[in-house]
Amino acid sequence: MKPITFVDRVRIQAFAGNGGHGVATFLRAKFVPHGGPDGGDGGHGGSVYLKASKDVASLLDLHFAPIVKAGHGEKGRGQQQYGRGGADKIVLVPLGTEVVDAETEEFVGEVLADGDLLKIAQGGKGGLGNLHFKTSTHQAPTEFTEGTPGEIKTLRLTMKTVADVGLVGYPNAGKSTLLSQLSAARPKVASYPFTTLHPQVGTVMFDPVHTLRVADVPGLLKDAHKGVGLGHHFLRHIERTRFLLFVLDMAGTDGRNPTEDFLNLREELRLYNPELDNCPYRVLANKMDETASKKNLAAFKRRTKEKPIEMSAVLGEGVEEVKTCLFETFFPGEERIEF
Repeated sequence: MKPITFVDRVRIQAFAGNGGHGVATFLRAKFVPHGGPDGGDGGHGGSVYLKASKDVASLLDLHFAPIVKAGHGEKGRGQQQYGRGGADKIVLVPLGTEVVDAETEEFVGEVLADGDLLKIAQGGKGGLGNLHFKTSTHQAPTEFTEGTPGEIKTLRLTMKTVADVGLVGYPNAGKSTLLSQLSAARPKVASYPFTTLHPQVGTVMFDPVHTLRVADVPGLLKDAHKGVGLGHHFLRHIERTRFLLFVLDMAGTDGRNPTEDFLNLREELRLYNPELDNCPYRVLANKMDETASKKNLAAFKRRTKEKPIEMSAVLGEGVEEVKTCLFETFFPGEERIEF
């Protein structure tokens, strides 16, 4: 059985800590005949938080350990001693993790940037000791309150890749090869379809100041918006991108038609989320080193009126033009700094 290496959706239970009980005690000292009440408060229970970390690639750890618990607060003690608060539980998750209540379907929140914190279960409050109940007419109170229970939440966590640019294309179009040319990322590359089974994110470093995150997400199939193939596993990872690169196999490998591929890709995105239809994009005509590519490209231009960047990712041809396109799109009017 192949081991699980990537998980982008999990269901977890978060148990916040209970608050500690207050106590009813009285000061008893040799030379203090009327010491009075001195019961301390209970400590607050710990809360459960999610924290976005750039060093976490998936929700794999929560897949194997879906029960998350914070510490309970301690009960109060005599001599006005307060109980210790329960320890908070902070769980590291990938950037772009979205949280929904699994029982009500209510949106809880999301963590996008490195270091973002989101409280997903509130710890209980500590109870009051009898010290608080003393009045001028009630000198020896025995009342105290118990701590309140911490929240218990059943939640669904979904990772949506946070990247500036999304590489969109059918299996074997050359997205992974292009990512390896644009950045230091080293996704799996092979000559058969569906080599990418989970998102790969690379950083394009133009200079020390200008950088972009580019995501190569799993290859798309027809009717992906209905869940066919990797379906939503693919589509949700491009929802947060600001720019799309459609990578087309212009050679028409395995009998593919690059023009139909492009039109189908646009339609799949629109059917999944109409907002993606308005996302700015550029078309990349990949595999232009192969014989059939020029004929297919001419037909593509006639039908779509697009002006693709011609390239061959495997040979590294056209990669600099792609980088220039991205730089001018994201940093208009600025100049690249020489290393």
